[in-house]
Order: sequence, then C-alpha cells, then structure tokens
Amino acid sequence: MKTISLFAVIIFSLFSINTAYAQSVKNETIKVWGNCGMCKTTIEKAARKAGATKANWNEDSKELKVTYAVNKTSSAKIQEAIAKSGYDTQDFIADVKAYDHLSACCKYDRKEAGATAETSSATTYACPMHPDVTSDKPGKCSKCGMDLVKSKKEQMKADGLKTYVCPMHGDVTSDKPGKCSKCGMDLKEKQ
Repeated sequence: MKTISLFAVIIFSLFSINTAYAQSVKNETIKVWGNCGMCKTTIEKAARKAGATKANWNEDSKELKVTYAVNKTSSAKIQEAIAKSGYDTQDFIADVKAYDHLSACCKYDRKEAGATAETSSATTYACPMHPDVTSDKPGKCSKCGMDLVKSKKEQMKADGLKTYVCPMHGDVTSDKPGKCSKCGMDLKEKQ
C-alpha cells in the first residue's frame, strides 16, 4: 500500500512540475529585418543574450521564432536587444549608429522596415512608475492610479515626424525649430 501511495505522489509531482514549466515558457514569432547568414547569427545571439532559450531567424520570411521563460525576460526586452545590435523589429527601430556599424551585406531597406514597424504598432500608453502597465489608449494605471502617458518610443516617433518650414521660403525646411537660412525668420511647424 505504501508503494502505491509513493508511486502516486511521484507521478503527481512530475505532472505538477511539467504543468508549471509549460505555463512559464512562451513561444513567439517576431518580425526582424535583415539579409544574410551574418544577420541570422547576430540576431539569434542578441535574442539569446536577452534571455531567449531558443532563437531561430528565417532569412526569407524575416521571422524570428523565440522561446523564453516569462519570469526571466519578455518579447520587448528581446526586441530591444536585437534593435541595439542594429536590426529593426516589429516594435523597435534600431539606432542609426548601430545600423551604420552593420556590414554592407547586412544593410536592409530601412524604409520598408520602418513603415511596417510604424503601421504594425499602435500608439502605446504606459505608467511612468510601472512601465509594465500599458494600454492602447490613455487612462489610469491599475497599480497606482497615475495617468498613463505616451510611451517614450511613441513620443520620439511623433517628435521625429515634425517638419518646420519658412513662411516666406517654402523650400527651406528642417526637422527642428530654428531660423530660415535665407531671411532669418522663425521656421513654423508644417501643418
């Protein structure tokens, strides 16, 4: 009788461990732009360094299949690490300096990647105190009650889209406020 009880406890324990493990591991597919085998190596290495246990990037589909423990990392952290290595993802645009450091064969068409990244991610609002609390519209944080604000990424994207033009010389434009190089008038934000 003791043997049967012990056997039942062992089986139950193994089942519980497998169930707990299955709930804490996530498989996800992330769009990542790149061109070649060298891109594949860099993208997969960045994903693993950010906490992915498995990472496999497909050069043709531009999709990265990752497996990670949700208590150790997140899709955002993995994508941010990939962007820091120079590659645009579905939610993160790589820094220009990081992109410029890529080998010539690794430089992909950034216009296509940026346009898709912009259309695939709607505006995101986050709590300043709890960045893990996000929403697709303004509101209150569920943890502390603070107002949700546009995420830094969204704010930078909005700021980067502004164009300033001289009221007298329409051909004089800038991406930041300043003075017209021809007449010295203040540049106005283009509507």
